[in-house]
Amino acid sequence: MSEQTTASAGLYTPAGKLGEARGSLGERVIDAWRDMRASTRRLIDEKPSEHRLLFYVLMSDIVFFLSWSLKTVVSPVSGVKEQVPLEIGFLLIGALMLRTAAMYGFSAVVTAVARGVGSTGSWRDNRAGIFWGALVAAPFGLAMAIVAACMSWLEPIFPVLREDWVALPPYWISLVPFLWFISQGLAEANGYKKNALPFMIMSGLALAGMLGAMYLRTIGLV
Repeated sequence: MSEQTTASAGLYTPAGKLGEARGSLGERVIDAWRDMRASTRRLIDEKPSEHRLLFYVLMSDIVFFLSWSLKTVVSPVSGVKEQVPLEIGFLLIGALMLRTAAMYGFSAVVTAVARGVGSTGSWRDNRAGIFWGALVAAPFGLAMAIVAACMSWLEPIFPVLREDWVALPPYWISLVPFLWFISQGLAEANGYKKNALPFMIMSGLALAGMLGAMYLRTIGLV
């Protein structure tokens, strides 16, 4: 099958980009794993409605809630169980309710900062890059939640799984693809040649937030 025929059929071209056909949501996500920037550009060029962008972020919210519920409430490993507060269920519900607003606020801040350094990406373009990146990264969080649940079930057989250095990585490693895909979406939305700078900035902010939360936890404020 030629490349032209493949594109017209809505399948993947050799470059990993969808053809002219719209494609299902699953095809779009897989295509974004192959080339996030091209996928983001395709989405921006389609001029998506606000309802569509909101659907993307709400879908990522639901997966976020499911994955963290599985990791902290349904089947947490013993090492983590001792560290999470008893009110974790209420915190997760609160996070689910606030996450959408936080994503809108984050995209507004990013747009303002990008405009300040000469970028031309609009708030809608940045929302498209951020919301789409969050949804594309969501399956990785769910996969790590399943890994954490399996580790919890296997603890009686393999006691080493109770050790913090083994138990904790599945809880935070999914943050890497989350930041990576969002940074690529932002880079494309603002016309940057590379996404290294957005990725490094967001990684630094995430690390600072984690260290701050750990400090507040140690002094008993959270």
